[in-house]
Formats: sequence, C-alpha cells, structure tokens
Amino acid sequence: MIRSMTGFASIERQYAFGRLVWEMRSVNHRYLDFNFRLPEEFRVLEPRIRNTISGYLSRGKIDATLRFHPSGNAASDAVKLNVELADALLGLHQDYAARAGLKQDPNINKLLRWPGVVIEESPDPEPLHQAAMALLDEAVQQLQAGREREGAVMAQAIIERLDGITTWIGDVRQWLPEIRDALRAKMLERVDDLQQPLEPGRLEQELAFLAQKADVAEELDRIDAHVLETRRALDLEEPVGRRLDFLMQEFNRESNTLSSKSVDQRTSKAAVELKVLIEQIREQVQNIE
Repeated sequence: MIRSMTGFASIERQYAFGRLVWEMRSVNHRYLDFNFRLPEEFRVLEPRIRNTISGYLSRGKIDATLRFHPSGNAASDAVKLNVELADALLGLHQDYAARAGLKQDPNINKLLRWPGVVIEESPDPEPLHQAAMALLDEAVQQLQAGREREGAVMAQAIIERLDGITTWIGDVRQWLPEIRDALRAKMLERVDDLQQPLEPGRLEQELAFLAQKADVAEELDRIDAHVLETRRALDLEEPVGRRLDFLMQEFNRESNTLSSKSVDQRTSKAAVELKVLIEQIREQVQNIE
C-alpha cells in the first residue's frame, strides 16, 4: 500500500480536568524526523510520543502540537487553605492584641499572602498523561489514514504513467525491424556512392557494428523489468519510497542509453517521452513513505 508523506490531523476532546487538542502535520523527509510543541507538564512524554508515532509512520517530518486548556473547576480545586497555619496565625494575632491592649481585626489579605497559608496543589499528572497519549494514538491513526488516501491517488497516477511507458516500449519494439532495414539500406546506398570497392567482408563488418551500436533490445528488456518491479512494489504493505526512488534512477539510466543509441527519429521521440513519464513518476515518488 502506497502512503504519502504529506498529511494533516486535528483532534480534540473535553475531559473533567480540561480540554486536550492534538494537531499533527507531516511533509516529506528522507527519514522520520520529529518536532514537538508541548505544554511544560507534558514534556516528560516525549519518548512515549516518539514511540507511538514510530509505530505507525516510518518516514516524514512530523510536527506535533499539544494544547491543554484546564477547566475552571480543576483550577479552583487545586487551591487549598492551610487551615492549621491560618488558625495559628489568627491565634498569634489575638494573643498579641490582648497583650498590647488593642482591638484590631486581623488583615485577611495580608494573612492569605503569608507563605504557606494558600497551597497550590499540583493535580495528579497520570490521568492527564494517559488521556493525552490515548488521544495521540487517535490523531496518528487519523494522520495515517489521510496519508493512505493521498497515497492511493499517487499510486493511480504512477500506474497510468507506467502504462504509458509500456506502450512506448511496445512501439519501439515494433519499429526495430524497420529501423534495422533502413540502417542497412542507408549503408548500402553509401557504399554505392563510393568510387572504389570495399574489401571483402568489410560491408558485413560495418553493418554488424552499426546494428550492435543501435541495438536497444537489452535496454527495452530492463525497462520492462523495472515496470514490473514498480508495479509489484505498489502492492507491498511495507514502505517502498526508497525502493521506488532507486528504481527511478534505473529508469533514467536506461532511457538515457536508449536516447544515446537512437538512430531514428521515432526512437528519439520515444526516449524523450519516456523521460517525461519517468520524471512525472519521480515527482510522485519523492513524497512516498
């Protein structure tokens, strides 16, 4: 199955402690590369996040952003009054006022600012972390599904161009006997124009040399083999981007050889058209996982 390296996913969910939002983007990259933007209380999850994403994806530059919006109730529940310390401070205030013979009410604002009177309790991070990782798993699956959908479109585009390559190769094979006959006729015409006869066997040697130089049967066979291998790779479940990239190099090598050996306008045109189709496939392959 072909998968694109380009994709986007966004998922959010409301919990009792607040709202979590994952947003993920991926673009093509030679390897699997990560860029995380996480709230401070979630940074400890980076190794687990890497492992989760690596379980689904093998290539691409991944930008993953997590946003956390705590609920108002959760924020208020995290603030507690240190009753024992507050009572002790009030007792000290009353004792001192009695000793001084003063009647002065305690300053509640100053009392609350006394170190340790107001306690900000940190919530248990484990429920937050578990929810974030479960939601990440859904986000990565959503991202992978999008990459698969785009990959299916890319695979169809590649198949269409492979069909074009096969058609051109078939045309060249049909032209080869005519090209050989035309090459022999052209050589005989040049010999007739010579003022002196050739040495015995020289004509056959020259014809054999030109026929060998213009023979592209081996290149055509290799291109056919590359087409078959590419079609096979498109059906594999494993990532095949690097395999296809190598095949594109081999396609280019054979089409260049076909062009250099061309002695006929038709095969020259076929070589150009093959290069165009191969380049179009290569552009697709650059974005395949």
